Amino acid sequence: MTAARCSVAALRVELDHGGPDVVDGIHFDVRPGEVLALVGESGSGKTTVGTALLAHTRKGAHIAAGAAEIDGVDMLSPPRRAARDRRGSVVAYVPQDPAASLNPVLRIGFQIREVLDVHGVGRRADRMARVREVLEDVALPTSGEFLRRYPHQLSGGQLQRVAIAMAFAPRPKVLVLDEPTTGLDVTTQAHVLATVRDLCERHGVAAVYVTHDLAVVAELAHRVAVMYAGQIVEIGPKAEVFANPSHPYTRALLAAIPSVTEGRTLAGIPGRAPAPGGRPTACRFHDRCAMAIAECTRAEPPMTEMGHGHQSRCLRAEHVRAQPLPVSPAAPRRPAAAETVLDVRELRAHHGRTPVLHAVELRVGRDECVAVVGESGSGKTTLSRCLAGLHGEWTGSITFEGEPVPPVARRRTRELRKAIQYVFQNPYLSLNPRMSVGEIIRRPLHLFGLARGREAERRVLDLLDQVALAPSAYHVLPDRLSGGERQRVAIARALACEPDLLICDEVTSALDVSVQASIVTLLDEIRRTRGLSMLFVTHNLALARSIASRTVVLHGGRVVEAGPTGQLLDHPVEPYTRALLRDTPRLKV
Repeated sequence: MTAARCSVAALRVELDHGGPDVVDGIHFDVRPGEVLALVGESGSGKTTVGTALLAHTRKGAHIAAGAAEIDGVDMLSPPRRAARDRRGSVVAYVPQDPAASLNPVLRIGFQIREVLDVHGVGRRADRMARVREVLEDVALPTSGEFLRRYPHQLSGGQLQRVAIAMAFAPRPKVLVLDEPTTGLDVTTQAHVLATVRDLCERHGVAAVYVTHDLAVVAELAHRVAVMYAGQIVEIGPKAEVFANPSHPYTRALLAAIPSVTEGRTLAGIPGRAPAPGGRPTACRFHDRCAMAIAECTRAEPPMTEMGHGHQSRCLRAEHVRAQPLPVSPAAPRRPAAAETVLDVRELRAHHGRTPVLHAVELRVGRDECVAVVGESGSGKTTLSRCLAGLHGEWTGSITFEGEPVPPVARRRTRELRKAIQYVFQNPYLSLNPRMSVGEIIRRPLHLFGLARGREAERRVLDLLDQVALAPSAYHVLPDRLSGGERQRVAIARALACEPDLLICDEVTSALDVSVQASIVTLLDEIRRTRGLSMLFVTHNLALARSIASRTVVLHGGRVVEAGPTGQLLDHPVEPYTRALLRDTPRLKV
């Protein structure tokens, strides 16, 4: 067997000095050319482990114990300056958001060459040739015109491939990738994954891939390590872990994955992952586990060998392994309602002189969810913003409840603004950081004259309950909440207006699969109980199958295919739709 290129042993990262652990007892090896995926909910410690390979932690944490050897050299041993010197050249990092990690005032070619200059890679005269070589490796143009571009002149997929090119340019031994495909459409994601896989194989790079998307893991990884509450609870070859999950947490994650081939009732994991300092003793998952027994609350389970390099941290691993996965088919989606709530005809939109939408036709019935899918740049968000009155550069016809809709929200009546509500993609930017959760949800009640005083407070508490948030969240600021909790607050704020149409713009793209399942189930329940109509914008075709009765496919600002979701996904007509389905990662469970 090939010797490990990256070996982590007994890694422990603490808050403060001697404080609670962020991660503890982490062990794994990665061989040259191999990809190990670290998966789990937000807060499980995945990114902490990834950055520890670079001898780095976030502010307020420090590496208390353990080793992280790369080609036999421990990154965590002193002096720390030696570890800094090895960052980039020996172990490289690809961040989740390349736009935030690239300098906006420096050209792309200069930024890639700067990496080579800092690490003294090759002769100065040869470095631009290396820049063009790595750009070609990631399927980007090598022309002078492209090298002179700034980050804002590139698409999200191009930015991510530039970040990968920068990481590979010094030819590192180990690569840490932190959610590099989150938020990307399926086509761009497929290109990025193929690029990572090819470069790791060709250059013998050991990769640690941090992700919450198990379908992506099925496409890319050789082995999987499932993390929960700072520990690895299951690890083994990808095929073995997915075919025979032996920890209840792994089973729960698999049950939360939507399927592109069949409608499923998505199930989130009850409760939430505990934070450092608030984790249960003994088995850290026992308070959320349907299979827990009394012994699980008294003793911390050791890693149990399951065979074929597969290990599970569960006292009942053999029992868990023998159980079928709790996956249940969803009831067939009802056909479109006869009564039309939203009718869009011949919609043409533009940004300045650039046309974006071309004669788009769309209808949403009462109590119906319609999904809009397509690549980044297909016009999905522009369409959503036109409907919400946030983009006024359009011609054509939009009618709501039979009445024409003015282009801009400020020109719409208060009743119309109340009736059409928008939930934004990024809950970190859509909530006022200076207002408490209660104040955020109360504000639309005041604006639309729906309630004040104690009645407003009662309604806010009811809304928090509807979106599965505790009453204690009322006085909390958004920065104290997780991404999934913030998105629930954004949904509660929209529901406070008692809308007739809810526009959801990629509301689950950055959430882990369990939170995504909870949000989708919540939205579907609210739609059914309130008789709400919904436009669900997404690049995830499997998610569309789980929530929408009809799907509209956008490509280049045009509707290229539309119809009942199941029929469209099972029997696509257009080559573009077939290409989207081909590029969609899938996991058979």
